[in-house]
Amino acid sequence: MVISVQNITANTAVVIWPSISGCTDSFYSIMYKSNWNTMLSEYSKKSFQKEERIPASRTFFTIENLTPLTTYILCVTCQSAIPSSDQCRIFHTLGQDASSMNSKKKDLALGIWLTSSILLLIIACILIYGCLHIWWRRRQERNKRQNPESMEKDKREDWAKNEEPLVEYKKEELPEVYLLSGGKLKGEVAPNRVDLI
Repeated sequence: MVISVQNITANTAVVIWPSISGCTDSFYSIMYKSNWNTMLSEYSKKSFQKEERIPASRTFFTIENLTPLTTYILCVTCQSAIPSSDQCRIFHTLGQDASSMNSKKKDLALGIWLTSSILLLIIACILIYGCLHIWWRRRQERNKRQNPESMEKDKREDWAKNEEPLVEYKKEELPEVYLLSGGKLKGEVAPNRVDLI
């Protein structure tokens, strides 16, 4: 079986393999391991770090999250079978591209700049609002000091707003209450007299 590893970058690689007739109703198993040393390693299933199961209808797969400048061994088998040497391939990932690193740094710097700009804008708006509020209060106080008649008028208007309308109550006729003091009755005698003891 001829396995091809293409489009190798620092972090990804595309694996392509021919379809296997006995694998049409099952799945393909892609096993790979980093830092492969052919002198010390065997093609056993236990020695592989990662395994991906791919539907039998597909004959390619993109491996992601690889480590830059690393040697990998990759094997493609049917139904997680133990791989043979013709089902495996060794490949090396590339180093980090300087342009992609610069791009990441630029993206990070742009994000930090945008965040700090938004925060500064919010702080500036709060400060401007506070300054305008203080300025408006001082201006009103100055106007009141310069024009005492308008201040008196404002006070009268405030007083009129806060004053409740007077309600006239009817005085009810209450019976006179007479107190006894020293045994003598004070006041005139009335038909409804109440003596308090």
